[in-house]
Amino acid sequence: MDTGSLDRLRTVIGVLDENLTTIARELSLSTRIDGTKIVLSGEAAEAGASVIRSLLTVVDAGELIDRSSLLYCISLAREGDGEEFGAALKDVVAVTSRGKPVKCKTVGQQHYVAAMRENTVTFGTGPAGTGKTYLAVSYAVACYKSKLVEKIILTRPAVEAGEKLGFLPGDLQTKVDPYLRPLYDALQELFGLETYGKLMEKGVIEVAPLAYMRGRTLSNAFVILDEAQNATREQMKMFLTRLGEGSKMVVTGDLTQTDLPDGKSSGLAHAVSVLKGVEDIGVVHLTERDVVRHPLVMAIVRAYERDEQKREDMRKRKGEKR
Repeated sequence: MDTGSLDRLRTVIGVLDENLTTIARELSLSTRIDGTKIVLSGEAAEAGASVIRSLLTVVDAGELIDRSSLLYCISLAREGDGEEFGAALKDVVAVTSRGKPVKCKTVGQQHYVAAMRENTVTFGTGPAGTGKTYLAVSYAVACYKSKLVEKIILTRPAVEAGEKLGFLPGDLQTKVDPYLRPLYDALQELFGLETYGKLMEKGVIEVAPLAYMRGRTLSNAFVILDEAQNATREQMKMFLTRLGEGSKMVVTGDLTQTDLPDGKSSGLAHAVSVLKGVEDIGVVHLTERDVVRHPLVMAIVRAYERDEQKREDMRKRKGEKR
């Protein structure tokens, strides 16, 4: 596998050949360097070459090769999806106020962004750290700057996660602000603090609890419902039927982290099940492979998923015994 130059070779193999050592260990390969070429030997040599090609794509896109991206490239190669990675890295969703491009960092994220572009309503589910909210806000900002919509509306269910809203000081808006903080942060990064403040004052950007959506028709707007796993079936139906002319909707959530009271089922899970396959509605399920935070977050997500699977198996065995 020819890397093309010594600089590209050094970047790909990493400091003290750390990246190359990881590839060899994970895929059970033997490796050696011949000029600017990386020679791979073993049954998984083609998968190894796919990893090298993916890493070269990372380099050419001006991105850093960290442990997280390296392990992601290896997991893609094992499943034969390595060639999709290049397209994902080239997909610029938006540009921040400081000129930094917001790019997809995984194949799953690229599918998610493509779904938002192609559909009027998009559901994006997945664990923490997969970029569901940030990418949705980024695309909303891109649509506003391109004059495809006239305003951005961001909303979340005001559901407590271990805390009671009634004990917090202030009016309802003040009480739910902590729940909406990730949305504020994303908007401020993308617009810049000054522009963000002006757009908030003009009502171009609206951030409100889900309850405030009732009775409205949301036209010519990009509407995002975040943390939708905490919306009831009734709230979800209410929200989706607010859709007006010229608008787009994105609904995001993590189906494994529902904070609804016992006896209340998630409106997100129900909506995904009922609406999947309906024309102009996209459904994308991100997984732990799409986690782009600290690599440890991926390990944590997987550990919890294994524990939940064990619990589910135990419940099934108990049911069969009865």
